[in-house]
Amino acid sequence: MSYGTADSLRTVTLDDVRGAQKMLSGVARVTALEGSRHLSQMVGAPVHLKCENLQRTGSFKLRGAYVRIAGLLPEERAAGVVAASAGNHAQGVALASSLLGVRSTVFMPKGAPLPKISATREYGAEVRLHGQVVDETLAAAKEYAYETGAVFIHPFDHPDIIAGQGTVGLEILEQCPEVRTIVVGIGGGGLVAGIAVAVKALRPDVRIIGVQAEGAAAYPPSLAAGHPVSVRHPSTMADGIKVGRPGDVPFGIVGELVDEVRTVSEDELSAALLLCLERAKLVVEPAGASPVAALLSRPGAFEGPVVAVLSGGNVDPVLMERVLRHGMAAQGRYLAVRLRLTDRPGALATLLGVLSVVDANVLDVSHVRTDPRLGLTEAEVELHLETKGPAHCTEVNQALRDAGYTVID
Repeated sequence: MSYGTADSLRTVTLDDVRGAQKMLSGVARVTALEGSRHLSQMVGAPVHLKCENLQRTGSFKLRGAYVRIAGLLPEERAAGVVAASAGNHAQGVALASSLLGVRSTVFMPKGAPLPKISATREYGAEVRLHGQVVDETLAAAKEYAYETGAVFIHPFDHPDIIAGQGTVGLEILEQCPEVRTIVVGIGGGGLVAGIAVAVKALRPDVRIIGVQAEGAAAYPPSLAAGHPVSVRHPSTMADGIKVGRPGDVPFGIVGELVDEVRTVSEDELSAALLLCLERAKLVVEPAGASPVAALLSRPGAFEGPVVAVLSGGNVDPVLMERVLRHGMAAQGRYLAVRLRLTDRPGALATLLGVLSVVDANVLDVSHVRTDPRLGLTEAEVELHLETKGPAHCTEVNQALRDAGYTVID
């Protein structure tokens, strides 16, 4: 099932996806489909989570990478493979290559999280750090392929990759035959294209909804234009779907088979990641949480049963901490307040007493007395508080004003 340059735009079929499923038997896990009572109550219909965050290497990427590399000719395997990625694709290519006995080189940005770099090396790849952004890393990988003859393994823009990712769709139909809507995050489009090929061939009545981050949403303008267009400087915390241009191969499939593409905000992504952690006890990266973010943004707009694909769980711990705080703030459960008070003994204790009365939990306090903006008898305090929701935030702010404090917006 290897495609050469001449037919790189060849259509992916159900038979291709079924062939990929046989190839992946014993390699990729059949990941769990977990019901979510909380989301089901919100949506008003059964909601299930397809847990590709529990796949080997922590994401769906192993599926497509293995099928692509397994389909190489013997002389291509002998030349080795090369890829460029900030994380999930890197690990998928590294493990797939090791399992198939193929030498792999992976280019990663210099700022890639250390856990992802270490994991890629442990899976067997030679890691080369190059560039500050993925575009620079991608160019270096392609140059390496040209100079050495190594086969470049694209993260989404190849029929074999799409066929491999499509096996997620076959599993969903087997695990939830009554499914009516499947919600999938979209970066370049390989995963949603593969799922759409498999599902629409067997169940054309099932709606496929793609989800992009607002700051990296290349598909809506591309679909409107009828051809892939680029988003300049894509920006989102969801690096797994931070892609500036749709792939040529998946774009044609998405335009034909995907029913709708929606966008979600950074606040919605944060809230979705927090919900997955608290309610489902699942560690999910922001890109993997994007389908849940779509459900949170418009819960009444989905016909159930719904399957939301959690595409990956490789989140950097430092980013996780920031995102969780962001998610708590978006839900009104985290409040940062700056205020001024008279600089005298006991003033800070009095302030904390006000917060105690309204049951706000103090997480952090910064007390500044020497800033030139302050008067001679003034001090500025910044408080990070754990709160119980938007109404409680309003109550805390009002209590501080009622006590005579100047709250700085």
